[in-house]
Amino acid sequence: MDNVLIAGGTGLIGKRLTELLQQNGYSVTYLSRTIGKGNIETFLWNPNEGLLDKDALLNADYIINLAGAGVFDHRWTKEYKEEILASRVNGTHLLYEKLKEMRKMPKAFINASAIGIYGANTGEETITEESPIGTDFLAEVTKQWEFATEYLKTIGIRTTRVRIGIVLSSQGGILEKLETTVKRGMGAALGTGRQFISWIHIDDICRLFMKIMKDDNMDGTYNAVAPNPATNEQLIKAMGEILHRPIILPSVPAFALKLMMGTEMAEYVLGGCKVSAAKVLSEGFTFAYPELKPALANLYEAKT
Repeated sequence: MDNVLIAGGTGLIGKRLTELLQQNGYSVTYLSRTIGKGNIETFLWNPNEGLLDKDALLNADYIINLAGAGVFDHRWTKEYKEEILASRVNGTHLLYEKLKEMRKMPKAFINASAIGIYGANTGEETITEESPIGTDFLAEVTKQWEFATEYLKTIGIRTTRVRIGIVLSSQGGILEKLETTVKRGMGAALGTGRQFISWIHIDDICRLFMKIMKDDNMDGTYNAVAPNPATNEQLIKAMGEILHRPIILPSVPAFALKLMMGTEMAEYVLGGCKVSAAKVLSEGFTFAYPELKPALANLYEAKT
């Protein structure tokens, strides 16, 4: 039985990924700052202090790094922006430093990344893995996060970076934030509503991680988004239909979002990125949920 070591296993993706891995015969262990909680064997690490229990690496056949402070969990103060960066880069560097001391290497190292690397607003242009990197805060964070994985290649580990889009899940994330307002009849598009959202169903992102684990030909960088991006307005209207709530309010104006969130963070809500899934499709990956409305219907059916 292969073991998968997950950093950030208690987050939105990590929890569902753990379930699917166990259902498919893998054992799962976690890296965490706290141990003794839950029923998953957990090893202690603290990237900011350079601490990692090397026993975690002894039997790790695959390592999946999902760790990082939530990007939209807090207002972007100077201190929190530093935490967003450090929580990603320091953890990846620490894993490299400890792995290079090991005699047995994992079969693959899969590092989360984000489509934020392309910038807050790329308009209607279709973005591929070869598109230019953006210059704003999240683009810079993601660029440094990805660069930190380059060291792992030097010690002979197949290394893959997965640029994740907006993850749709009934257990948290963007849908949880939108659901309350839609159910109260207060759902509304944001800004123009025409900005693209490159989304992916929670099960599809987890299945993609599992395909990358098993497919030795998959290395480098991959966009993890469904083949059919939707606009912000389409997402809100589709939620209204699935939840049987009319969307009657006008769009939330840009200035209001900037007041609530701060200008820099609001740019990611008001902007959009139309990202291509062509590369993962060319690798033979099949999306269970390529279309928005069936994806939402599945998630809310699973929740009821």
